[in-house]
Amino acid sequence: MFVFKRGNVRRTFQQFFEECDQLAAGLVALGLKRGDRVGMWGPNTLEWVLTQFATARAGLIMVSINPAYQVNELVHALKKVGCRAIISASTFKTQDYYKMLHQALPELDRCKAGQLKAKGLPMLETIIMLGEEKFPGTFSFPEVQEMGDHAHRRTVLEMQDKLQFDDPINIQFTSGTTGRPKGATLTHHNIVNNQWFVGRRLGYHEMHHRLCMAVPLYHCFGMVLASMAAAVFGTTIVSPSPSFEPEPTLQAIQEERCTSIYGTPTMFIDMLHHPNFDKYRLTSLNTGLIGGSYCPAELMKQVVSQMHCPEICIPYGTTENGPLTFLGHKCDNLERKCNTIGQPLPHVEVKIVNINGEITPVNVPGELWTRGHGTMHGYWGDRDKTTEVIGPDRWYRTGDVAVLDEQGYGRIVGRIKDIRGGENIYPREIEEFLHTHPKVKDVQVIGVPDERMGEEVCAWIKLKEGENMVENDVKTFCKGQISHFKIPRYIRFVEEFPLTVTGKVQKYKMREQMVKELGLQR
Repeated sequence: MFVFKRGNVRRTFQQFFEECDQLAAGLVALGLKRGDRVGMWGPNTLEWVLTQFATARAGLIMVSINPAYQVNELVHALKKVGCRAIISASTFKTQDYYKMLHQALPELDRCKAGQLKAKGLPMLETIIMLGEEKFPGTFSFPEVQEMGDHAHRRTVLEMQDKLQFDDPINIQFTSGTTGRPKGATLTHHNIVNNQWFVGRRLGYHEMHHRLCMAVPLYHCFGMVLASMAAAVFGTTIVSPSPSFEPEPTLQAIQEERCTSIYGTPTMFIDMLHHPNFDKYRLTSLNTGLIGGSYCPAELMKQVVSQMHCPEICIPYGTTENGPLTFLGHKCDNLERKCNTIGQPLPHVEVKIVNINGEITPVNVPGELWTRGHGTMHGYWGDRDKTTEVIGPDRWYRTGDVAVLDEQGYGRIVGRIKDIRGGENIYPREIEEFLHTHPKVKDVQVIGVPDERMGEEVCAWIKLKEGENMVENDVKTFCKGQISHFKIPRYIRFVEEFPLTVTGKVQKYKMREQMVKELGLQR
């Protein structure tokens, strides 16, 4: 069922579900009740997926917490949804999670495990740390696994008859590419159906697949689209490393003969440009997903040809939709794969509307609205923010500008706020064009404030290794090829973009940096 390459941790379906119900019984033994929120804070590990399934079996709501969160962000997340318990890694990369928990909860080292009384987080009672090591005021994960007795296991089994399909099961914090994270509340119905229809479109019901999961579990991409494939289709899930590393991912594909791979565009770029790329045999691959952010057409062509993925697809969705609403078909031609987000999933309604909420004609841009089995309950504890995006008719307003063609294939062309001097500007169009320059490895386009025009175009460009360019080279390349108002006024050559853990580019951070650097104010 699961292979975690780091440490060669392997579990069959039988082993996994035995451990899963052991953990569920342990959580019940701690006094956790149906509907209680349990945080999960850490990278991709066996314990993460055990927690995912054990909380669901015990009727608890798992709160997925970004492993990159700092203390203030962690406190915001725990307080926002009222977690009664949190399961945490001890350390990861530069993060010392226990130290950060202690910083947020000064009472931690003076309390008994399971009896935390913290002034700053009064709901939080129990801290569980992964691994064998004992930390003051906490339980270890193995301790909790051993806590449950026959009565607690019976409680878990009896719970299966009480759970409802539209009970909340998971709270996913929005990635924060647009500011303060909000807790999107998803149900069994949201998550199981998303996996069912995505997996069928990728052909997971037709043969046994081995899925290389390069994406993080804390996000829908990992938790729903990857790990749920094991439960719904019997797919084997292979995790190459606790967080994305290009070479271990290539190695895992070769060693485990993976047939499918999930990653963000940034991850695929890093694999394709890795100096040892040609050492690895990737011929077992044939399908997968490139998602999380916009995928340049050139990158899609390279993945299809160099990574042997003729059936790979570009999905579209949002955390609030559990996550996918659109997906291509494995048999789509290269032009469709490169230039569209596919068609809506079965039983998902979509419409493109103008500023008055009226449906636009085919091939005319407007805001994309969606409605269906994936639509979240709402943002936990935030009715106002929920009603901003979901109307009483349950249509979810994505904020994305899209077009639908005659066959129902969609194309995202921008955000509704991407406007300069009255001209609609779609960053993706400019990014696609700049990607055709032979020296450009990757590019992100944003709008920055301008007193006269309202917004001006700014491009951040990563160059291929050993290449050099100056701003004027870019402007000369654009001149006569794209409209004058689309030519970037500001150009920065950078080594990296600010990213979320899922590989989404945080454009709001780029904007903040440019506003500061250029002394711009709205």
